[in-house]
Amino acid sequence: MILWIKVIHIVAVISWMAGLLYLPRLFVYHSENISKNDLSSTFKIMEYRLYRFIMNPAMMAVWLSGFILSYDNGFDLWLIIKFLLVFLMTVFHIFMKKCLNDFENDKSEYSSKFFRIINEIPTVLMIFIIILVVMKPWS
Repeated sequence: MILWIKVIHIVAVISWMAGLLYLPRLFVYHSENISKNDLSSTFKIMEYRLYRFIMNPAMMAVWLSGFILSYDNGFDLWLIIKFLLVFLMTVFHIFMKKCLNDFENDKSEYSSKFFRIINEIPTVLMIFIIILVVMKPWS
């Protein structure tokens, strides 16, 4: 059974990361074309569907399966740090929702350059999380 939980966790992480990496890129293009109504409408649909139907369920599956796996394995220091980094990724996810709402209301306050820069945040967090999972320091 625990192997199936691991499979669910890995698939959910991949799906969530895909969304966290793609949504800010959509925001880059959306912010560059915000005055083009039909293109902006297309971006709004794409962004909403990505967030609602891929990113949210994937994030919830990551947290649920992660807690189940940690209950099975115990809480070492590396795992506590990993949870902290996943929490930061969740904060980024919530910030993406704020940006999505801003675009939905045609009131985005950020530039395409801003979205290009913050697009690196999930990658950096992911690198540290993978290092912790593979190396398991302090265990």
